[in-house]
Amino acid sequence: MSAEAADREAVSGSRPCTPPQASCFEFLLDPSLLEQHLRGLHPGICLVPQSHQFLEQASKPSVNEQNQVQPPADNRRNRTLKLMALKVAAHLTWDLNLLEKGLTIPVLNMLLNEFLCVSRVPPGVKHVDLDLSTLPPTTAMAVLIYNRWAIRTIVLSSFPEKQTKPGPHQLNMMSLVQQEKELTENILSVLREQATDSITVLEGALNIKKDFYIHTLRSLDLLAADPSTANGETESSTAGLRISADHLHCQVHYDLGGIYFQQGCSDPSVYEKAKEHFRKARELLTKLDSSASLCCVDEQRLAGYWSACKTLTETSDPGESQHTPYGQISCFMRNHDYGALIEAFIRDNVTLSLPHSFRHSIQLELLHKLQQGDRALEEVCHKLCVCNAVRDALEGGVLGVSFHQLLIKPSKNTISFLLEVCTRSLDKEHRSETSKRKMAIFIKTVCNRLEDVSLAFMVSSHKLFMELLQDEEKKILMEQMRKSSATVNLSAKPLPSFYDIPASASVNISQLEQQLILSLDPRHIRQILIELHGMAERPFWRVNSKWEVPVDYVNVILAIKDNLTRDLVYILMAKGLHCISIKDFAHARQLFTACLELVTEFSPKLRQVMLNELLLMEVRGHEAGAAEGNMERPPPDLVSRVRGYLEMRIHDLPLRQIVGEECVVFMLNWRENEYLTLQVPQSLVNSNPYIKLGQLIASTCKELPGPKESRRTAKELWEVVVQICSVSSQHKRSSDGRVSLLKQRESSMDIKLGKSCFCGLIPGHYSYDFFFISQDDIVNEVTAEHISIWPSSLANLQSVDVEAVVVTLKELVNYALSLNPNNQLWLCTQADIYFVTNQYSAAMHYYLQAGTVCSDYFTKPVPPDVYTDQVAVLCQFLREVDYMTAFKALQEQNSHDSMDSFYDYIWDVTILEYLTCILFKEDPISDQHESAIKAIGQTELNSSNPEEVLQLAAQKRKKKFLQALAKLYF
Repeated sequence: MSAEAADREAVSGSRPCTPPQASCFEFLLDPSLLEQHLRGLHPGICLVPQSHQFLEQASKPSVNEQNQVQPPADNRRNRTLKLMALKVAAHLTWDLNLLEKGLTIPVLNMLLNEFLCVSRVPPGVKHVDLDLSTLPPTTAMAVLIYNRWAIRTIVLSSFPEKQTKPGPHQLNMMSLVQQEKELTENILSVLREQATDSITVLEGALNIKKDFYIHTLRSLDLLAADPSTANGETESSTAGLRISADHLHCQVHYDLGGIYFQQGCSDPSVYEKAKEHFRKARELLTKLDSSASLCCVDEQRLAGYWSACKTLTETSDPGESQHTPYGQISCFMRNHDYGALIEAFIRDNVTLSLPHSFRHSIQLELLHKLQQGDRALEEVCHKLCVCNAVRDALEGGVLGVSFHQLLIKPSKNTISFLLEVCTRSLDKEHRSETSKRKMAIFIKTVCNRLEDVSLAFMVSSHKLFMELLQDEEKKILMEQMRKSSATVNLSAKPLPSFYDIPASASVNISQLEQQLILSLDPRHIRQILIELHGMAERPFWRVNSKWEVPVDYVNVILAIKDNLTRDLVYILMAKGLHCISIKDFAHARQLFTACLELVTEFSPKLRQVMLNELLLMEVRGHEAGAAEGNMERPPPDLVSRVRGYLEMRIHDLPLRQIVGEECVVFMLNWRENEYLTLQVPQSLVNSNPYIKLGQLIASTCKELPGPKESRRTAKELWEVVVQICSVSSQHKRSSDGRVSLLKQRESSMDIKLGKSCFCGLIPGHYSYDFFFISQDDIVNEVTAEHISIWPSSLANLQSVDVEAVVVTLKELVNYALSLNPNNQLWLCTQADIYFVTNQYSAAMHYYLQAGTVCSDYFTKPVPPDVYTDQVAVLCQFLREVDYMTAFKALQEQNSHDSMDSFYDYIWDVTILEYLTCILFKEDPISDQHESAIKAIGQTELNSSNPEEVLQLAAQKRKKKFLQALAKLYF
């Protein structure tokens, strides 16, 4: 499971209904109620917030008669609340993964300190001075849990963290947030000071071979009832949950490996220690019962740590390297076997096993060596750039800056290698029509970018060019090349036709069947079938297993009594549908028209079926033209036929669902809002869910950007979409498997539309943006047109199937980008989605893509509304320089943005002055301070310069900075 899929599963997995919550006061009045409550909860319910609630109540300060704030009283109420918080943690078997996710560092610190106190850890004695082997088992276990949490927290705090941006309703909480942040920093400071002691304690625990015991609800109750008795019982190992030594050692090895790996950033020799601990954790993990819940090691993260340690320590198992793609690539890099490396990249273009980021990181590593003077790597870098560009093309991505630069003056060998990679990257057995189409677009792009006409002809004469591009595309490209070169005469080489297949009277059945498979000429197909039926009487519609017609039509066609007519109708329809799927609309029209003429003679039902399919073909053909840039409105006749289909009511006529969907989408895309909102019959709206949904979308779009009062329709659309994406006991399932969604307002509305159907309908309507609030802060993070018309919150978030929402949103944005990968708004939206889901590298990638497409690869100024406050340099791009965010970014101690290498790109003197000041305070003789002084001392940044000089200096630095970033991310 990918990291993204794992995160989604954690957030929205089963989402059970939460039972009614009891308050703290009910648990105080009846302590036994808590245990009943915990045992009655669904396993998927998160219990950690309840622990937070108990601690919050127990730590509230009191006010005396003089209105003076007093610390929390040590009374029975507060002790009981703390005990209940510990019981919740005990019910979770002290799983630090769950506790860390649900509690902040200050709250978890409070909980574990209370745990130490309850477990009778000697106060005032350093943990490193305790002999764990002589302590009661539960006491020793409490010490180990606390120190495990200490080093885990140090590691987690070193990861880059998104700075939350409060919404309007959160501004009054800023002081509380700041207080908590300061408290967290204080705790982290103490934990870092004691890190060496915590490591010593945990390493000492690895020498203890006996089992440990950990407090449970029962042992905590015994402590509360009679501490002296409970302590004795715990010492004799009759209370608490037994933890085997292997379980504990596996967990400790994993945590120690994590802290050593984090320390390796400053001391690479420590990676050996990390590797050894991860090795032992892996060994122990294989011995333990996989169903046991006591050892909560993240196996995927452990595998990642292990792979990273082997790479960093330059050691690997030769046998293992042969079985893992990462191991193979690492081995090739260490041995400088660049030929094998390139072969691996070409194979990966078919298997798609290596992540995009990993492939580009290899390219960047070799490019760095090339820039340092290793000229032998120039050809290798060019070949890797080509391999990655082909991979990007097959995935529908934007081609990188380095590839465009390579195409400016490529060698003949480079183009020859590119064509070889293209050929080998298309899997001959399983290549889909989508991948072939994407490859065709890539080849067209290469042809258009090549200035050397001889190289362009080299591409156009290749078999891939001839196979993948449609006739019309080839003609257009050939004409462009003719205009580019007056010396080359192409008229002597007419484009070959793939469909001119002569029939012969003296052929056998197998030859005729082969011609039948290849031919797209209706008359030729009919003649072949006549000859075949004269030679043998069998169903020839089965000749090709890839001939498929919709299941809705199969029974009607196979019910035709005449065998020849049945074969002809089936084959004409199957071939026509195949032509539509590859966007060969000219041949599809010929085939469908011939089929229509045939069935009109004997079947009114099939005649209407063919009219419907012809309509769908015309709709798709017009939409395909629009996707390629032809924004000419559809002819009135086509619009009229679409309306006729939507209003058609013929009894016992097989109808394909996709036809209705695409007709509604067609009306939306061409803004036939008047028809959908005012002219469509109400009976049709009530009976057809697609038309109802289309009407709501059309009404919402029609009212934009109207006054606030016009948001009623938008709210109604919102409620319908929320219902579609909800899981509720009010939903009724019909016999066809769709969910009936009832909206109970002034009127009753019944929309039978499954989530899968809805997810299929929305991406086709690519003219508008839809965003759904599935997290409390997403409205403050994801930007899009008209987002203000939607409600700012959800009344019942738990009832929403968040996974369905995420799938729909991603489908929409991905589909939009597949139609136009260079749309600035959609690229920014995609970047925002990655940003709010904490995938910062991917977010930066798409932010940079948005910048490249609107600035011709940063040769022109980037519009000011493209970039937001990410780091100090980017803060200069805003209309009003965001000094607060810039200063905050410059003060970051745990920086992961390579800020020190970007000082030369800062042109705002105020930011530079602040930078030199803080660097001087840190170390006045450091290289960073010297770089900042050099940057601010450049004459062109002098504030006394004319405005034109300052603007020119800013534009120059913007261009260089963004191009530098683009090379890192593309």
